Amino acid sequence: MSDLSPEQARLDPYSSAAERTSHTLEEKIADLHTVIKSAKTGMLVTRDANGNLHSRAMSPSTPYTETQLNLVFLANNVSHKFEEIQNDAHVNVSFCDPSSTNWASYSGRASVTQDRELIHKHWSPLITGYIGDLKDGVHKGDEHDPRIAVIEVIPDEIKYWISKNSSAVRTAKVATHAAVGKVTSPGELRIITKEEIQVAQGLQSK
Repeated sequence: MSDLSPEQARLDPYSSAAERTSHTLEEKIADLHTVIKSAKTGMLVTRDANGNLHSRAMSPSTPYTETQLNLVFLANNVSHKFEEIQNDAHVNVSFCDPSSTNWASYSGRASVTQDRELIHKHWSPLITGYIGDLKDGVHKGDEHDPRIAVIEVIPDEIKYWISKNSSAVRTAKVATHAAVGKVTSPGELRIITKEEIQVAQGLQSK
């Protein structure tokens, strides 16, 4: 079912043409994972105590399971984003792959943990390059460094757009339709609702 009202659909024909609601949850999750893996890097947006929004590029950890919707990031807990998450747990994470124009947007809440098992599961040696070995015997830049923490984003809603045509076909379709004043969507806009996320979380826990 579309989240557009009839009047919104009339005035925003692009969204109306792009939105698809016929896919199964499993199909939507599989294509969402395709978007994220191709984009690789997301922008995590948090809000500070003054209401200012800040975003920074971060790469989610893998592996994904087939039904995983939560995003997991490893980061330095001394950085300002942790203060901002403590101030307001509501966050957004967006992904965009310029080569395909695919994008995804997660609206949800962030939780922070230093669970050692979770850190070990998602650890990558590349993280050392972002926090460094301080040569004090404690802050070694490894997975045991006390600065390392997990930010887990639990989504309330996910929207994403996935292209169904090559770049050349997309351009041709848009140009052809524009010439006659018609709207076209060379891809599909999909929504994973809160209810569907809860279903996926149930499958994930099994």
